[in-house]
Amino acid sequence: MPFVESLIGPIASIIDKIIPDKEARARAKLELLQLEGTHELATIEARLAAIVAEANSQDPWTSRARPSFLYVMYVMILWALPMGILSAFDPAAARNIGIGMTGYLRGLPEELYALFGTGYLGYTAARQWGKVKGVEK
Repeated sequence: MPFVESLIGPIASIIDKIIPDKEARARAKLELLQLEGTHELATIEARLAAIVAEANSQDPWTSRARPSFLYVMYVMILWALPMGILSAFDPAAARNIGIGMTGYLRGLPEELYALFGTGYLGYTAARQWGKVKGVEK
């Protein structure tokens, strides 16, 4: 499992940075090493390998889907800037637009938000793995 072995080091260094207590840090690293041979870690490896394969796909629709989805989410978040300016000049219009957008976003299924979270985390994990392997900058 060369992919798993390449993950253990970076995860251990993250543990060093986020867990200040030495005993808790040692327990977390021990748990990580115990996971190395389990079915659960093999499942994680399979999921991450699929994400990496998808990201490295030569098909432009496949390889660009996840970053494009993130760009759409970023645009939605950045939409707050012009809305803030609009609210300075026409508070009622800004309030009505906000009410409409809130209604729309609350109408989206919870699974879509879960998909966004999974896609975002998968994309960042694949990018980090690519950087560790030296294939991405």
